[in-house]
Amino acid sequence: MIEVKNLHKSFGEDEILKGIDTEFYQGKTNLIIGQSGAGKTVFLKCLLGLFKPTEGAIEYNGKAYSSLDNEKQLELRTEMGMVFQGGALFDSMTIAENVMFPLRMFTKQKKAEMMDRVEEVLTRVDLQNVNHKFPSEISGGMQKRVAIARAIVNKPKYLFCDEPNSGLDPKTAILIDNLIQEITKENDITTVINTHDMNSVLEIGENIVYLKDGNLEWNGSKDEIYRTDNKSLADFVYSSNLFKKVREAQLKGL
Repeated sequence: MIEVKNLHKSFGEDEILKGIDTEFYQGKTNLIIGQSGAGKTVFLKCLLGLFKPTEGAIEYNGKAYSSLDNEKQLELRTEMGMVFQGGALFDSMTIAENVMFPLRMFTKQKKAEMMDRVEEVLTRVDLQNVNHKFPSEISGGMQKRVAIARAIVNKPKYLFCDEPNSGLDPKTAILIDNLIQEITKENDITTVINTHDMNSVLEIGENIVYLKDGNLEWNGSKDEIYRTDNKSLADFVYSSNLFKKVREAQLKGL
């Protein structure tokens, strides 16, 4: 679990996050949503320890990041996996080398042990016989699955995903969503996903944090969104006629 307490983040006189209190739950897919400029990316970078909060605290299973010394902060970071927007694979490395990278950086395993783990996670994301290929030789959807494999290769306690469906067709996006949710539950990971994809929100949004102008505007589950009386959230999520019809159908069934 990650607990966020009165989180503020400013750059000079520009206050981006304005006192956020929320929780991200272990074993669940936790989503951060909001309009462009709402503070989603800054929030995610604070959770990753890339930005130091101006005020407030972030606790990981009871440990406040800001209170840890450098060694303990580094240890905590090794417990984090990250799926970057666009995948961010190394073009000059093979698929196996890309996935192995965190193991080489943060463990002292022998190469044979690392290769076994690489094979294990690539199999888990349903990728076989791609070890010696380069990222440019596989599809965008396959690249995202490689990025997920790399993010979980070190068995993280916390998994962060920044727009994991960016650039994917709807069918592939659903596969990636389902894969992330399955891995979250299988490994009891605290997963945090920064997304603008409303399909993701309504499919795998077990805990949703909605930001508006740097404030926590709403917090709840995908099922609670259908019944929300928060006009700002409803307008944001149901901006298309398709999603409006989905909501109407859900409300009739409640």
